[in-house]
Amino acid sequence: MKIALSGELPARCSDALAALAPELGMVPAAEGVPVRGHRGAALAVCCDGASVTIEWAQPIQFYRALSLLPRPLAACDIREEPCFETVGMMFDTSRNAVLRPDTLRSFLRKMALMGMNLGMMYTEDTYEVPGQPYFGYQRGRYTYEELHALDDYADMLGIELCPCVQTLGHLNRALHWPAMRRLQDNDEVLLADSEETYSFLRQILTAASAPYRSKRIHIGMDEAHGVGMGAHLRLHGYEKPYDILRRHLKRVLDIVNELGLSPMMWSDMYFRLESPTNGYYDGPMPSQQAVDAVVPGVELVYWDYYHMREAEYDEQLKKHDALHAPTVFAGGIWTWCGPAPDYDKTRTATLAGLSACRKAGVPLVFATAWGDNGAEANLYTALLGMQMFAEFTYHGSFEDEWLAQRMRVCCQADARAFWDLTLFNHMEGMRSGEFRPVNAAKMLLYQDPLVQLFTKDTQGFALSRHYAALAPRYEAYAAEGGAFAPLWQFYAMLADVLAKKCVWHEQASQAVVSHDTALAKQLADGLTETIGAVEALRLAWLSLWNATNKPHGFEVIDGRLGGVAARLDTAQRRMRAFAAGECDTIPELAEPALPYTLLPDGTLDGSYRVGEILSACKIDG
Repeated sequence: MKIALSGELPARCSDALAALAPELGMVPAAEGVPVRGHRGAALAVCCDGASVTIEWAQPIQFYRALSLLPRPLAACDIREEPCFETVGMMFDTSRNAVLRPDTLRSFLRKMALMGMNLGMMYTEDTYEVPGQPYFGYQRGRYTYEELHALDDYADMLGIELCPCVQTLGHLNRALHWPAMRRLQDNDEVLLADSEETYSFLRQILTAASAPYRSKRIHIGMDEAHGVGMGAHLRLHGYEKPYDILRRHLKRVLDIVNELGLSPMMWSDMYFRLESPTNGYYDGPMPSQQAVDAVVPGVELVYWDYYHMREAEYDEQLKKHDALHAPTVFAGGIWTWCGPAPDYDKTRTATLAGLSACRKAGVPLVFATAWGDNGAEANLYTALLGMQMFAEFTYHGSFEDEWLAQRMRVCCQADARAFWDLTLFNHMEGMRSGEFRPVNAAKMLLYQDPLVQLFTKDTQGFALSRHYAALAPRYEAYAAEGGAFAPLWQFYAMLADVLAKKCVWHEQASQAVVSHDTALAKQLADGLTETIGAVEALRLAWLSLWNATNKPHGFEVIDGRLGGVAARLDTAQRRMRAFAAGECDTIPELAEPALPYTLLPDGTLDGSYRVGEILSACKIDG
């Protein structure tokens, strides 16, 4: 559609529209539909069928407004008032997958059409720091030039881009280098009260903030487990962790203030230190020593991806109020449970969390889509979750039909293909634990063909049949074409591998225990095709990874899938020997199956680390 723009328009509107044109389907032209902009108090789109008036309070609302225009053009009167001042997306670029700059530009364009106005770059060590060659070494770190160009691009679209770093914990990949160990309290946590540490932090905070216009910075400070109990204990003796945290935070804020930045930090350590389980959500209202440990001048980020009921978020927000600091909220798009995300969990937790935040008047909310344990889920699978956050912001809810319509406009995508990804992780009759939802795709992909740790947990489920039915569904999504066809083809191949592996998992122990040599030979012969399917999946995964991320990090996936293929080969050789009578049994397969993640109430916990899936033996060390 051709549009003729006039009136009050966002700065660099013509550049932004040129970038958005392929996805929006609109191009500026003198002879186009008249579209007049007007700076106002909220977002409004009025069309009489021939001309359009757009009212906008923020530039981002102008681009969302364009995406709301009916196709074909028809009379409409649309008004939206966001319930949050700021709605953002945090990009995790620290769990092996470092998004290519072109990928981030793609996400920023979709954010503009959704109306999301804050992008957050979560970079633990994946940015350049002059004078620190090991910081992000061989991790695909961003250059200053890459980040500065991304900031320019986001600003053009009306999106604020800001850095998110770590200034205490979550620094294992930086601190594990021998050249950096002098900065360790333990292998995850920086050594507080060391002048070398604060010199280092000045370097990283300066480098992290330099590429961005924004004065906002997220300084991390979460999950600093064991703070004060490693090198700090040996150097200074025991101190209460709260005292160390407060002292360290004051030093960090001194640097942040010198740089003219406005900080936020994760809030969990104020709660964990008084929890009976070192948890975030199960402790009492904050004590006076927790309140005293809060340093003025920093926003607290309440992160919660788990709870399913609005009242639980209400309670946590009340606990945050007791800390007397501004609170913002981070929810979760469940991309970290393996190769496929969990959208059942995402939907329920997001609706409950954002509803509580709306009621409490929280000004800023953002979505996270973590890549824990190898970033196995391609980040494009998070788009439906981003759309949820955007539509809730402008409507106070999100209905499936509306989400599907918005996904077609903002992402040129079929929402059904995203919803169905949940079917990789659980199936009818499979009940999940609330905090660790079952993630069958990861468990079954990496479960060893001989050391089958999940046999008892998955007993009674027709796994091979389930995945065999899922493969053609994703073949059909891929056949629809479009930019996401390679992604859906990957999932068709993943379903095929899981179906083939599950045929083995369902019958291998039976063949050995019953001495069914005919079945044993059939299963062994079938593994030739399974090994070929694993290799085809690896190559498809490699192609998808390189299209989305920098190449660093895929060596981990290569190693995992290579290991899967190697163990299938070993299983085939041993099962053939058993079928031929060369051995009486296969001890691993003859062991009685014991429950692993199956809980007494019949729910299944997820298993999120490959090391806890592959073997009862220790994988590393």
